[in-house]
Amino acid sequence: MQIAYPNFLNLNYLFIILLSCGLSTGSVAAEQRYDQQAEPDRLNSYLQQVIHPQAFRNYQNIQELDRVGAFIKQQLEQFAIPCEYQPYQVKGKTYRNVICHLQMGHAKKVILGAHYDVYGNFKGADDNASGVVGLIETARILAANKASLKQNVDFVFYTLEEPPYFRTEHMGSYIHAQSILKQKDQIQAVYILEMIGYFDHKNVQDYPSGLALFYPKHGNFIGAVSNFTSRGLGEKYCDAMKALKRLDCQRLITPSFVQGVDFSDHLNYWRFDIPAIMITDTAFFRNRHYHTQEDTVEKLNLNKMAEVINGVVYTVLQD
Repeated sequence: MQIAYPNFLNLNYLFIILLSCGLSTGSVAAEQRYDQQAEPDRLNSYLQQVIHPQAFRNYQNIQELDRVGAFIKQQLEQFAIPCEYQPYQVKGKTYRNVICHLQMGHAKKVILGAHYDVYGNFKGADDNASGVVGLIETARILAANKASLKQNVDFVFYTLEEPPYFRTEHMGSYIHAQSILKQKDQIQAVYILEMIGYFDHKNVQDYPSGLALFYPKHGNFIGAVSNFTSRGLGEKYCDAMKALKRLDCQRLITPSFVQGVDFSDHLNYWRFDIPAIMITDTAFFRNRHYHTQEDTVEKLNLNKMAEVINGVVYTVLQD
């Protein structure tokens, strides 16, 4: 995730946004109608593979990016989900998205995505190994429940989300979004997992100017960020979390052009008018270790990460 400093909320839009924030009031059957749950031990095992103790998966270290991409591909293929690389060139170097297809012969498609590169020479446990392993675990559970799917599912792991390529056409998510424009009418939703592992009961949660009065003071919730076009997706996800009754879900709905709400890969789907939301622990508004060497695995709450993933699974299976 690329940092965007807090002055992203124009107060002219505050009233509109706050009408739509907080826990959804929609109802979903609380019964979980799928086999298997996300397992913290599996998440930990994936994290040990994604995060190398001495090599950093940044844009300068293509060898490490390729290692992680190969691990992701191999792991999802073990779930009987076919995968492929989407290679592209930047300044004479080749980078690779990993795209995996759970094809069930349906007319519609859902895309689940997370970036696997990091900023600088940091391990990037929350940003964004948490999203990557969450997506791997989501793939495992959906593959085990594929007979219940009502749409095809693509799992996309991006590179080059971080600086210096953030907000450029070299972002892996831009490359992917552009490549699926002919399928645009088939795509129901894009869910981006961006930092889903950092939670704290203490009074540590910050907000952009104007929002602190309307959201929890604690940092013990998961956020769903959408633009107006995608607001229904945020509602579906928070409805799913409400049904699971284990982790609070807060929604933020705002115009796409408001500075700072597009600080991850969902921005590239918004550019092409494809409905997308970001599922996040709010990044630097909560996690003080963001983009530092202190963003390490032991600071992640694997149990709450598992609940975030269960919510994603539930949302997809309910569509």
